[in-house]
Amino acid sequence: MTAPLLMASFCSAQEKPNVVLIMVDDMGYSDIGCYGGEILTPNIDALASKGVRFTQFYNTSRSCPARASLMTGLYQHQAGIGQMSEDPFKNPGQKSPNDWGVPGYKGFLNRNCVTIAEVLKEGGYHTYMAGKWHLGMHGEEKWPLQRGFERFYGILAGACSYLRPSGGRGLTLDNTKLPEPEAPYYTTDAFTDYAIRFVDEQKDDKPFFLYLAFNAPHWPLQAKEEDIQKFTKIYREKGWDEIREARRKRMTKLGIIDPNTEFAEWENRKWDELTEKEKDEVAYRMAVYAAQVHCVDYNVGKLLDYLKKNRKLDNTLVMFLSDNGACAEPYAELGGGKVSEINNPACSVFPSYGRAWAQVSNTPFRKYKCRSYEGGISTPLIVSWKSNLKNKKGEWCRVPGYLPDIMPTILEATGVAYPETYHGGNKIYPLVGSSLFPAIQKKADSIHEYMYWEHQNNRAIRWGNWKAIRDEKGKEWELYDVVKDRTERNNLAEQHPEVLTKLVAEWEKWANSNFVLPKHPKK
Repeated sequence: MTAPLLMASFCSAQEKPNVVLIMVDDMGYSDIGCYGGEILTPNIDALASKGVRFTQFYNTSRSCPARASLMTGLYQHQAGIGQMSEDPFKNPGQKSPNDWGVPGYKGFLNRNCVTIAEVLKEGGYHTYMAGKWHLGMHGEEKWPLQRGFERFYGILAGACSYLRPSGGRGLTLDNTKLPEPEAPYYTTDAFTDYAIRFVDEQKDDKPFFLYLAFNAPHWPLQAKEEDIQKFTKIYREKGWDEIREARRKRMTKLGIIDPNTEFAEWENRKWDELTEKEKDEVAYRMAVYAAQVHCVDYNVGKLLDYLKKNRKLDNTLVMFLSDNGACAEPYAELGGGKVSEINNPACSVFPSYGRAWAQVSNTPFRKYKCRSYEGGISTPLIVSWKSNLKNKKGEWCRVPGYLPDIMPTILEATGVAYPETYHGGNKIYPLVGSSLFPAIQKKADSIHEYMYWEHQNNRAIRWGNWKAIRDEKGKEWELYDVVKDRTERNNLAEQHPEVLTKLVAEWEKWANSNFVLPKHPKK
């Protein structure tokens, strides 16, 4: 690594901090308690009470592009994952359909980017990962240990069985593929146990970076029965209309949203329009989903308790967020797969909780995963660091930020330099994100002039209060004032054509400079 770009640092006169980055998969904005949800998340809520919560932090709307941006501090297209990452093939020698043969669409991290692990490892850190990788799997050169991590336990693919990961969606330890695990087994528990094990086996006092990437609560719906039973009654008795309204009220009371915030348009049947059988079925689906989130919470608690017991927590920067908004796949109101297939470890299909509950998870926002509306790209972000943010007691940060900001935030905290070249002299793209600390410390009202999104032709750009969107299903750009209208109900394109023209031109300039939307090769 040569020619570093130096950054300001918190640690010039003190011990370098550990860094724990926790990402959950397909969890909605309002699911956890400290963001208004009814799901039991006391450990995550406690973490938030000792740090800062962001109200306007954004992801990329999809799993692997989000991970690419998170890990590199770049736009996902720059890192090589503009579409999707590699997943298991039926034929070992086949080419990934997500490799379009152009720089922005390779389906794995390219060599013109560096991961947080690669940079911190050069800066004297131990680097550990447990959980979901989803940044390239065909060829060991794409695996975590070849991208800066010393230890890895988890899945290389984008999804797996929680109870019996196997085959192309099976487990890997370091660079070794593992056999199917013996029952009882649950991924959320195992990922956390290995994360703790890696830290516990460390033989020196060097700081560590731990990336704990849960696959929960991504489909398939699979949870422990004792956790499911904690939630079945509330969802069957109240239904999605009442649950959604209760979340909105709690979000207002917490100060996340304005009391006058209207719901985004409801896209499903009302609860009272369902048959009793349908109510039983969909309530159970949501209970399983809630149980998956709840399991994440008590595993977060297990990790934090370990760090506290071993006197490592006070000087550990902890960040918690989701890779995208809640998932409506398949696009059906009542969810995909049969209820009888839930919690079946041998099941080859992936039951989900459906579009209606996904909208509830994203309360009060519009749409869901893959889309560039607020429901697709909004995530909770919790930042906690006792030794340097000790005066923060669960307050809200309302400055907008997004995934490319995570890398520079970590680099500022650790004092580690970002390289200009790496991987044997490869030129590395400059960081596009900005540190979040000026926003956290209330020294900046804004850290970005513009923010940009694109995934599967869902396009968006934000400039101040303004957000322009072109949905995959629409031909015209829309315009919203997302400070006054975060639920995107009032399209102002006709009232402010000059603003829309400016934003569309700026988005096009960004797209043309960052490998976005090339012509898809003929199949």
